[in-house]
Amino acid sequence: MASVVVGRRGGVVTRTTTDKALLRAFLERDRLYAAYAICDLEEREFARTRWAMAWEGNAPIALVLEYNGPTPQPLFVMGREDGISAILRDIIRPRVAYLAAPASVLPAVESAYRVDPGPSMVRMWVDQAHFRPYPSSVQRLLPAEIGDLNKLYQLGFASWLPSSAIADGVYYGMRVNGQLIAAAGTHVVSPGARLAVVGNVLTHVDYRGRGFATAVTGAVTAELLRTCDQVVLNVRSDNPPALNAYRRLGYADHVHFEERLVHRLGSPWPDFAASLRRFFTRKEIDDR
Repeated sequence: MASVVVGRRGGVVTRTTTDKALLRAFLERDRLYAAYAICDLEEREFARTRWAMAWEGNAPIALVLEYNGPTPQPLFVMGREDGISAILRDIIRPRVAYLAAPASVLPAVESAYRVDPGPSMVRMWVDQAHFRPYPSSVQRLLPAEIGDLNKLYQLGFASWLPSSAIADGVYYGMRVNGQLIAAAGTHVVSPGARLAVVGNVLTHVDYRGRGFATAVTGAVTAELLRTCDQVVLNVRSDNPPALNAYRRLGYADHVHFEERLVHRLGSPWPDFAASLRRFFTRKEIDDR
């Protein structure tokens, strides 16, 4: 465990940390909201993350996670506003990032960042007791099918997936006359926490409105629930077809939160908001 004090403002102390037990305990305060972050504690993902916490006395009051990689990367915040603002002021300071945060803490983020308009998201979840299987003819995808998967995803996503995404995750697809026309998969999975995040759901525009996205999402969910206690996903709050599709599978709303592109105040980094909106679409179902 490494923990370094790097900031102190009044009674709030900010520290970087790699203490997984400490991070996990804080994140478990709202396991479903913090699902991505909990899954990032797995070794494969943890090496690409940077964490900081804020303390008041001996009590942790806030946490910020920065996922490292090509800009912009996800920025996750949780906890008290004063702790979040202190961390963003003193420790976690990306020039531009994709923020996931409850609307109530946006003022804390705005103390250090310009926050672009963005969608209100719904975190949904399901467990084995509430899951309702969706009968359909789908197939689990193999790493050798990554070409077909990326060909489909180029219709709605702007980044390509490596074959390891299929090998390390769970992907199901549906074909018509040999063509892959719908697929769903996983963003992250934590065997240790028995928790997984479904994503990368897309149906070819010519086949929407027929329940295909529901079918492949249901197959991925069913497979994950063999080893996970809960499965979660994100959907835009203004996408009723997606919300209804997930609810047919037994998913329920957990919390509304904001997903925003944020820019460090005073940073010369250019605004690529329009071209980077693709990151939002990766968390949606497109079953229209």
